[in-house]
Amino acid sequence: MRSLDEIRTALADGTAVVLTASELKKRIAESDCISDVDVVTCGTCGVMYGTYAVLSVPVAPPGVFSRADTVSLQGVPAIPGPCPNERLGLVDLMVFGTAHADNRYGGGHLFHDLIAGKEIHVEVTSSERKYEAEVTLDDIPFARLFTTRSAFKNYSAIINRSSKPADTIFSVLPLSGNAAQATVSGCGEINPVENDPSLRFLSSGDPVILNGAHGRVIGTGTRSSPDRPNLSVHADMQGMDTRFCGGFLTAAGPECITSIGTVVPVSDQDVLTRLMIRDADIALPVVDIEDRQPVGTASYSQVWTGTATRIMHHPQRCRSCDPCMVRSSCPVDAIRADKTINHQRCFVCGTCVHICKGSAYEGNFGFITVGGADVPIVLRQSDRRRAEILCRRIKDMLIRGEFQI
Repeated sequence: MRSLDEIRTALADGTAVVLTASELKKRIAESDCISDVDVVTCGTCGVMYGTYAVLSVPVAPPGVFSRADTVSLQGVPAIPGPCPNERLGLVDLMVFGTAHADNRYGGGHLFHDLIAGKEIHVEVTSSERKYEAEVTLDDIPFARLFTTRSAFKNYSAIINRSSKPADTIFSVLPLSGNAAQATVSGCGEINPVENDPSLRFLSSGDPVILNGAHGRVIGTGTRSSPDRPNLSVHADMQGMDTRFCGGFLTAAGPECITSIGTVVPVSDQDVLTRLMIRDADIALPVVDIEDRQPVGTASYSQVWTGTATRIMHHPQRCRSCDPCMVRSSCPVDAIRADKTINHQRCFVCGTCVHICKGSAYEGNFGFITVGGADVPIVLRQSDRRRAEILCRRIKDMLIRGEFQI
């Protein structure tokens, strides 16, 4: 249809037709022509467990201590090394997005606070004694975020078929037994890998946007397979946006929110055919939490078609419960003291809707069908609204020449 050089030229002279994935899918649904499209921007935002950061943190003047034995940032434990930086006062370290300071604060929260420019308390122990320092991201000469696996082509819905509730990373509260509840992940038809499943434009070295910052694909991630590929990517933390990352509380402790976006140039019919994938075409395997074995198959249309993109709050329905389970259980701390919703922070996950006794919070989260039974979705660990915001941002970056194919 057109070469990459022709698409680049069209972008440079302002004649390229650039659509977000959602805009393209809408055209397809309305049977509009899509042959004029040059580039499609894709994105995903959700809980991604394989996220970690590598930092080089100044702790003390040179010569004060020989090397770090342990290190923590805001109480989140990190792994010092591999470079000892002997007597330089620097600590090279790795901190996992899944590391916990306590059951309310983890690595994902730490990454968000660093990107927000907040001051971070660092504690180091060495053979000499303990050292402490306060640092911000601007004080850290090297801060890079990595993912070991992210943006899976599609995920699995989780149910619990046992008779007892289960604490799991896939649920904010213990997941009810007897297959009474389902939790889901994945942004469906706008996910980068869903639109480029052969990773034609997502191979090693290709550009991506990670949490709003320019990054690169390292390669495929752990557990990647031809049927369910995923990515390993990296980017400098400088330039990242707090809207696209953060912490997420689960019944098994804090986890990490990560966002990845990219572009797909429509260079030939094969690319266009893959881009025509819709939520209804995407299988959503349903697995049991105990053994993670499939027990059925749903589709992403049940997750995203006609379901909530914003939570409605009805204060007149509030029963003034004390304590308020909604406020204490919100995985992203989006419920204010007056019970109103901070929509900038809200992940539209559905937790408040399903636990509020007075139905003061309202939103349709749909259900999946398993064995002929409709199982309500009580938690979405992906935020398609934020993913669409990321898609629009990348579209603007392309048009302004700030992102190159």
